[in-house]
Amino acid sequence: QVQLVESGGGLVQAGGSLRLSCAASGRTFSSYVMGWFRQAPGKERQFVGGISGSGGLTYYGDSVKGRFTISRDNAKNAVYLQMNSLKPEDTAVYYCAANGRNSYFSDWDYDYWGQGTQDTVSS
Repeated sequence: QVQLVESGGGLVQAGGSLRLSCAASGRTFSSYVMGWFRQAPGKERQFVGGISGSGGLTYYGDSVKGRFTISRDNAKNAVYLQMNSLKPEDTAVYYCAANGRNSYFSDWDYDYWGQGTQDTVSS
């Protein structure tokens, strides 16, 4: 079992930055692929970024490439999402997720989810 708790969301102006954190429980954190997803009102959940257990591989959704960076600290059981050059269309609830399948892009493959944190980007 893995429990995930996100933090760091909030309100920011367009062009600004936010850093999300996700704290994970469990002794085998480094064995899980970690991902960030987001869901805006009336839209489907969208892949934002994913990182391998070692942190050596990272993947990003097309809409955030070059602006967002995913990282992890296995000693702290934590994963982060640094979001720069934020746009109003980045407004969504952001979710941290974990899976043990070595899968990155599909939310169907993730077993554990945090409760989500709201990020709002004003124009």
